[in-house]
Amino acid sequence: MASSAVLRPYRPADREALIDICVRTGHEGGDARPFYPDHELLPSIFAEPYAVLEPELAFVVEDGGRAVGYVLGTADTAAFCRRFREEWLPRVAARYPAPAGPPASPTEVMCDLLHRPERMVLGELDAYPAHLHIDLLPGHQRQGHGRRLMTAYLDALRVRRVTGVHLGMVTANTPARAFYDRLCFHQIPVADPGPLTYLGLRLD
Repeated sequence: MASSAVLRPYRPADREALIDICVRTGHEGGDARPFYPDHELLPSIFAEPYAVLEPELAFVVEDGGRAVGYVLGTADTAAFCRRFREEWLPRVAARYPAPAGPPASPTEVMCDLLHRPERMVLGELDAYPAHLHIDLLPGHQRQGHGRRLMTAYLDALRVRRVTGVHLGMVTANTPARAFYDRLCFHQIPVADPGPLTYLGLRLD
């Protein structure tokens, strides 16, 4: 582990780094920039709304004065979805309009997800009301930072007496699955999960 790396709460000044980390890890754990001309599209769905709406649950690993990894999420997925639609979507909807028909490109697929935040609320996940996203730049993976970030996030959920947390990961991202397995997450069967595998962890 790099001695200069520190774990700390997210700060608004980390926004640029947050966006960079998200897009550089957004394609099955690898660089998504070749797939999305607008490099802020993925962060507008999977990173920035969490940092804006629930900053108290956002943590970063900083190395050399810049964030190189983060964990963020929500303690209550259903409530977050409501706030996403009411407070976040109006900020970005004009830049990323919903597709007029079935999504026909990677960008349109993501814009469709952006405009359907209710997709995050699944009955099979009711016992795991929180959810999270965690990403580290490749050069800082496998150094213990992911476990440190996850510990900080789970401790914050326990303080709030949250009973369970889930995440949806791209099934093809096998290194990520191995990481979650080591943290004792287990698979949650979900009807028609598409390209995702849902994992959960009880906190009570």
